[in-house]
Amino acid sequence: MQLTQFLIPTLNHQLAALGQWLDKAEAFAETRAEAPDRLLNLRLAPDMWPLASQIRITAFQAQEALFRLRGRAVPDAVVAVRTEASNAGEQPGSWADARARLNEAAALVGTVRVDEFDADPQAPLAHALPMGMTFDMTRESYVRDWALPQVAFHQCMTYAILRQAGVPLGKVDFVPHMFGYLRPGTMPQA
Repeated sequence: MQLTQFLIPTLNHQLAALGQWLDKAEAFAETRAEAPDRLLNLRLAPDMWPLASQIRITAFQAQEALFRLRGRAVPDAVVAVRTEASNAGEQPGSWADARARLNEAAALVGTVRVDEFDADPQAPLAHALPMGMTFDMTRESYVRDWALPQVAFHQCMTYAILRQAGVPLGKVDFVPHMFGYLRPGTMPQA
């Protein structure tokens, strides 16, 4: 499998699913006559990031991967999303802000050319973290072992926080793209 075709459809599925969860969370809040903003401070454990951070860091991780694979520095505007995520415990922003970050990430993923990252999957990629750690990887190992797991982790935390809050999400919400593969006539009848 080519690197671009491994990364981009997966990011598209993850970001689209997360957007659908936010739709459900908005509808859930509306049925309770609450603003969805109240969900932004929820967290699974006291030492974990709140929902506001999880959404933003998912968006950041998806965008960061594209710049790293392009061999370019991550722009200040994208780094600002990571900073927002880090500060969201004290400054959660609004639901609209969180959605905007998710939409920005999805739009950037949409700019990737069909074979953009396929030229040299074994090329070295040094991934430096803000706290000073650097991982020496290949482009392929970066996608497989860092980029996709990071997006998946924060996407999962978003799902778990929303579920814990009572938002009616289930397995089908986590993998809605799978219905594109459903064999006709095999859907269980209710």
